[in-house]
Amino acid sequence: MDRTLHATLYVVGNINVDLIMSTLHHWPAPGTEAMLEHSELRPGGSAGNCALALDAMQVPHRAVANQGSDGFASWLAGYFPNSAGHWPRYPCETSLTVAVTHPDDERSFISNQGHIVRLSADDVLQQLPPQAKPGDIVLLCGTFLCTRLLEAYPALLATLQQRGFRVAVDTGWPPQDWSDVLRQQLSGWLAHCDWLLLNEVETLGFAGLATLEECARSLATRLSGKGACVVKCGSAGAKLWQPDGHLQAAARAVTVIDTIGAGDSFNAGFLSALLGGETAQTALRWGVEVAAYAISSSPRQYPNWRTLQQRIKEC
Repeated sequence: MDRTLHATLYVVGNINVDLIMSTLHHWPAPGTEAMLEHSELRPGGSAGNCALALDAMQVPHRAVANQGSDGFASWLAGYFPNSAGHWPRYPCETSLTVAVTHPDDERSFISNQGHIVRLSADDVLQQLPPQAKPGDIVLLCGTFLCTRLLEAYPALLATLQQRGFRVAVDTGWPPQDWSDVLRQQLSGWLAHCDWLLLNEVETLGFAGLATLEECARSLATRLSGKGACVVKCGSAGAKLWQPDGHLQAAARAVTVIDTIGAGDSFNAGFLSALLGGETAQTALRWGVEVAAYAISSSPRQYPNWRTLQQRIKEC
């Protein structure tokens, strides 16, 4: 691939603080305290993880977000120096997620609302160019966590298409769980979405059908017709459904250390390939390679461009 990229990937959504604690063998009783062996404080959120991976690969991008006004705000912004100057500031606390790891490697998450629930469509559109350059992509992620933005999705997606952007969406899992009302709400704007990036349980929950293939095909037929429904399958790699076809890419075996943000890392690799004009099959490979690199690192690291290309050649 020619290293020169003229298009830009705009990553829109939740950028917050992640505090990862391990290992908790049992929940402390009320009024008591537990000491854990390890902690890591790092920028996170679906948009934040994706943007950091793009930065490591030196892919042209901008993180489109907002910020709070407490002590964490400037700390978090410092990780996104080329983007944070455009973020509107709200008089509120920074959004924070505490992830607690259990002995079986499962995690529990506790989050406040903070600044991300205040991100608006106007905030987003003011940070985007009025007209896209050829090949520009907007990724909307953290859909259900950016509650004010979610309300504006139908009009926002239509405006993005009018401006000439290719549009990808990673909804995540709704905290309120899936329902027929929520499925109907989201189905109203799928036609303005080119790429839908979900994991297996999100795909099943969104479509509400019996099998993964049925769900993915159903969602693919409701998209714009310019992209596909992509399903991230963890250690099994990733799969992609279009109305008339199916692709897949296996994942290499790695020692898994930290799976938080695996899907966001995949998004960075997958969309970087599309940004450079690569095929959907190649994009799947890039996505699984970036995710595999990220989840096998501690502290969290992402591959640079040269490392990614070397890993692709090894496949």
